[in-house]
Amino acid sequence: MEPKHVTAVRDGAVGWLTLSRRERFNSLDVSTARELRKAGLTLARDEQVRCIVVRGEGGIFCSGADLKYIRSGGDRDVAYLTESRGAPSGYGAIFKQILEYLHSTISELRRAPKPVIAAVDGVAAAGGLGLAMACDLVVASERSTFEYAYFKTGLTGAESSTFFLPKLVGLRRALDLAFLNPRVGAREAQALGLVSAVFEDATFEAQTLQLARRLAEGPTASYAAAKQLMNEAAGVDRLDDHLDRELDALARSADSADFGEGLAAFFEKRTPKFKGA
Repeated sequence: MEPKHVTAVRDGAVGWLTLSRRERFNSLDVSTARELRKAGLTLARDEQVRCIVVRGEGGIFCSGADLKYIRSGGDRDVAYLTESRGAPSGYGAIFKQILEYLHSTISELRRAPKPVIAAVDGVAAAGGLGLAMACDLVVASERSTFEYAYFKTGLTGAESSTFFLPKLVGLRRALDLAFLNPRVGAREAQALGLVSAVFEDATFEAQTLQLARRLAEGPTASYAAAKQLMNEAAGVDRLDDHLDRELDALARSADSADFGEGLAAFFEKRTPKFKGA
């Protein structure tokens, strides 16, 4: 089947992984997450691709899992993904269907023997924040914002967010970003260490391409070796285990009464009344 919302295109030695689901804020349902994994795998293992750029179209990077899709109960034709595991019924099972693909993508990009750039133009929230943080470099347009967002609906955090945030900004600021949930602008995100460079909106695509080509023309074998060594030094060899723990914790929170309330409040555009259960 032809991909509907995710494309993997090679332009010379630069691979572009593009999420195109603007009508749903570039959020992920199961089929989109599956397309993302296939595209990520293709570019990560293509030896002709020497640098990967992950981006979203339409002035949005990614807003994480599609809450409208989750609220509707997901797709019946992919129920086998959780039924075979004896997963509990409820929202947690649907999240697992999505996150197993997304976590696999994150792991593949993190281990790819080449530089991976997150090109954030617009909103990066929840799973979108996690996807960006898992990349080697993050460039952002001036209009971009970053938000933890999980607690707004009573979730925990996944998509590598609880793994990379403390490593990138330190434990105290990571907890600030999670619990207080500020919407952080591009310049502040750069000052915090979440973003490598900020480009003007009008030149964002051109400057991103310039950076990607510069990296693609560099000593990519040396990049790959250094990336592996730095991953080991930073404990990123534990990422897969942590992603599994994130998935389990988020699925449990998605089966809770608090998430049911948070989801209802999200669509009713009101403040949720959490009970801690």
